[in-house]
Amino acid sequence: MPGRSGLEALASLRETDSEIKVLVVSMYPEDQYAVRCLRAGAQGYANKASDPVALIEAVRTIMQGRKYLTPEVAQMLAESVSERVPEMPHSALSERELQTLLKIATGRRLSEIAEELMLSPKTVSVYRSRVLEKLGLTNNAELTVYAIRNQLV
Repeated sequence: MPGRSGLEALASLRETDSEIKVLVVSMYPEDQYAVRCLRAGAQGYANKASDPVALIEAVRTIMQGRKYLTPEVAQMLAESVSERVPEMPHSALSERELQTLLKIATGRRLSEIAEELMLSPKTVSVYRSRVLEKLGLTNNAELTVYAIRNQLV
C-alpha cells in the first residue's frame, strides 16, 4: 500500500472506533508480521501465498465475529505462551523501521524506499540509522545478512 503501511491504516481505523472487521493478507511471513497485526487490532492474518480455500474460511470466520489464525500462527502463539522464547532484536523495531529493513535487504536504494513510502530520503536515512543501532549493525551488507539469517526476506 503506497504511502502508509497496513498497520498504520489499521491503527487509524481503531482510533475512530470503527466496527470494520479486518483480515490482513500480506506477503510477509506469519512469524514476522502476524502478531503485530493482531496486536494492532486485526481480526485475522493470512499470507498471500495461502490456499484460496483458506482465505475464504478466514473471511467467513471473521464475519462470524471470531478471530482467524492459520495453524502456523496458532502454533507460534501456543509456543510463545508455553515456553520462554528469546525475543529477536528486530521485534523491537517500529513498523516503519521494519519496512525500511526489509526494503534495504532486498536491494532498494534509500531514494527508492523514500518514494515508495512517500517519505523524504532524510527520514528514510533516519529509519536506517535506528535499525542499524537497534540491531547492532554497521552497514547495509550486515543488515542484509541479518535479514536473510532471520528469514525476513
